[in-house]
Amino acid sequence: MDQSDQDLDQLDALLRALPVDNMPMTLSELDGYIVGVLACPEMIPPSGWLPQVWGETGEAEFPDEKAAEETISAVMAHYNSIAASITGSLWVEPIYEVDPNSDEVMWEPWVDGFTRAMRLRPEAWSQLLDQADEETRATMIFLMALQVIYIGQSKFTDEEIDEIDLEAPDLIPNCVATILHQSRPELSPRHSEMGPGRPFKAGPRPRQNDPCACGSGRKYKKCCGRH
Repeated sequence: MDQSDQDLDQLDALLRALPVDNMPMTLSELDGYIVGVLACPEMIPPSGWLPQVWGETGEAEFPDEKAAEETISAVMAHYNSIAASITGSLWVEPIYEVDPNSDEVMWEPWVDGFTRAMRLRPEAWSQLLDQADEETRATMIFLMALQVIYIGQSKFTDEEIDEIDLEAPDLIPNCVATILHQSRPELSPRHSEMGPGRPFKAGPRPRQNDPCACGSGRKYKKCCGRH
């Protein structure tokens, strides 16, 4: 299910309306979080991940029942949109925040959301890391390294961090595709051809006017690349 810019603006507004003291997720954090939930080797039901969206306490505080229904519905619509986009293509278009002063793309909230999802099922991710091929293992380690940079505990030099900072926004979709091929092989368009357990390297990122890999017949930008 495609989401329009209006849908995303409404979701953003609903998240911003949640009590700030509870530290609810931003739109970018939620986007990364849902991708992480869907990429998990172990299926996570909404009851297992939704509470974290509302804040660190996991307790939702909505002003009224209508607001609760609208917010939950908007979050689930985004979940369904991402689930549809990765089915058959494995590609996601991360929603990054942009610094209003410098126009710098801020990948950090998205990665923070993804790694928060990983912490919901640490044993499943640990097992995947142990069993993954070299490409996928390196990809997972890279994403975890991004989180370490975000929290200021990286051992990289400032020059290395600056370089990673510039490259991360474009590398993240490829990382997700590589992980999904291992963690959710049933979603891969080449799964039946390659067979399980064979190394996989994500191909080029689809261009906006390319036919969508899901087989809909529409352009990528009008189908799975739109959310």
